[in-house]
Amino acid sequence: MTKECCWCNFTDEEKQNILFESAYWYVFLADNQDYIGRCVIVLKRHSESLSDLDLSEWIELKELINRLEKCFEKILGADLCNWSCLMNDFYKSATPNPHLHLHVRPRYSKAITINGSSYIDTEFGHHYQPKKETLLTNDNRKILLNMMKTFLNQEQK
Repeated sequence: MTKECCWCNFTDEEKQNILFESAYWYVFLADNQDYIGRCVIVLKRHSESLSDLDLSEWIELKELINRLEKCFEKILGADLCNWSCLMNDFYKSATPNPHLHLHVRPRYSKAITINGSSYIDTEFGHHYQPKKETLLTNDNRKILLNMMKTFLNQEQK
């Protein structure tokens, strides 16, 4: 673990957002729910690039992708997922220290309802919008966190 890396040193508060943990990866529900169900998948070891992954990490990432997409489809009705591994923000620093992670944004052609509140993906069929405002209330985010955590931890490979 590297002290200067935010992904290597999770706070107790950040750990509460872990949906699923495998041998090589953490899956977090993103703080900003600009797209309902948005998650961040973080490699447990410090690595700077997808090309650094070994075969077992690739295989497990594929299994996580399958599991997450099934979760989004079954509990939220997602039609597709936008995956990204951009790493750009790390290079805004004078001394970049990138840590491999991926973002997934489930996308929906129909409204999603959580705890009686309806959410619409107004850009469905288009690229996602970076830096959108969060859509979920804190209460609904907690409900979503528990729904996804339950599904991901019960779902068999």
